[in-house]
Amino acid sequence: MNEILDLNNILAIVLAYLIGSIPSAIWVSKWFFGIDVRDHGSQNAGATNTFRVIGKKAGFPVLFFDILKGWASVTFLSQLSTYASGSNQHINLQLAIGLAAVFGHVFPIYERFKGGKGVATLLGIVLAINFPAAGVCFLIFLLTYIVSQYVSLGAITAAFLFPFVTVFVFKATSPTLIYFSIVISILVIFTHRANIVRLLKKEESKMPLNIKKGKS
Repeated sequence: MNEILDLNNILAIVLAYLIGSIPSAIWVSKWFFGIDVRDHGSQNAGATNTFRVIGKKAGFPVLFFDILKGWASVTFLSQLSTYASGSNQHINLQLAIGLAAVFGHVFPIYERFKGGKGVATLLGIVLAINFPAAGVCFLIFLLTYIVSQYVSLGAITAAFLFPFVTVFVFKATSPTLIYFSIVISILVIFTHRANIVRLLKKEESKMPLNIKKGKS
């Protein structure tokens, strides 16, 4: 991974962190609705809690922007390098950029390092790096959510299956892509560890498909 230490690559990674740090859920809730979404619901600064607390009018813009943060960071910032598209060096850089964007979302410098769980931003990264696998995992998430009405369970299930989809469905042979899928899987599951505990205790809150403004 020594090639990552090139000055342009370092600049790309730093910019990715700063872009990922843009706390859309917090700023939208504060600027347009006069509340801090972290003070309500699950107290998480992400799209799911925004849907739960405020509703669709804030949830969809936050979701879209959080996905865009990951996708745009990987797609455009990786162009700062001279690596050939699809090469191991290029994929390594994309992975580093993507992880920096997610780190920014979870620990945003603009909001005292208290952010969201990074699932939507991770989806944007996967869409940029491995679009077919992202599509399948999104369908897995959607099906799990529709059946259970647990957003967290959908995210955890899709993340757990992502490496298997990458390797066994799409026959990935690049070690970098395989490692990437494993890292993404572990990261999503790790950020949902509290949700896993609540699911096991049957204390996790459901979010019905007819999303309305939730109670704080």
